[in-house]
Amino acid sequence: MKTVVVAGPPSAGKTAVIMNTARILQAEGHVCAAVKFDTRSSADPERYMQRLGIAALGGLSDYLCPDHFFISNLEESMEWGSGKGAEYLFIETAGLCLRCAPHVIGLPAVTIIDCLGGLDAPVKIGPMLSLADIVVLTKGDLISQAERDVLRYGIRSVNPQASIMAINGLTGTGTLPFLRTLRQWKYADEPFVGTLRHDMPAAICSYCTGERRVGRIYQTGNVEKITKGA
Repeated sequence: MKTVVVAGPPSAGKTAVIMNTARILQAEGHVCAAVKFDTRSSADPERYMQRLGIAALGGLSDYLCPDHFFISNLEESMEWGSGKGAEYLFIETAGLCLRCAPHVIGLPAVTIIDCLGGLDAPVKIGPMLSLADIVVLTKGDLISQAERDVLRYGIRSVNPQASIMAINGLTGTGTLPFLRTLRQWKYADEPFVGTLRHDMPAAICSYCTGERRVGRIYQTGNVEKITKGA
């Protein structure tokens, strides 16, 4: 089974890219499955099943960081996909804070970037972008060629090694080059034992455990304070 981790900001087009890719693989006779990690709610697992007829699993992190929740359940997700007989397992995780690092050594790392997110978006996104193997640009038809060039330059400045390609989530244009790149990756060994490409954000302060009162006297754990100027 080839496991592909797909990350990116909310509403960047992650599900659309996966659906277009899985549709081509299905037409070739391959078995696909998908796992969606989100925070409060998600209808994407139902969309995968209704529109493509593939096995889909959803996980909601609720009060936990979605990428912490994802990496804590990666092994279980791969076991589930293998049990479904999947040849390609797409794992979609909602990177909300842009500091999260969901990518794992040994698994294809895909990051989806919305072209409408701004030309300075690449410098705002952390390891999710800088450690990706493939960066997919969506909604590129809604900006000018000059803006697309500036955006690509920004991505290259933080991740010189990644393959950058564009996919239209509505029409699927650009999916074949993306799929050809994925095919070059090796299949993961089973059972899979991987290593994160970057450490996760710290999540051990008092607010992580349910504290709602504001003020220094209520803050414990890993707490950082802003540096005040003169």
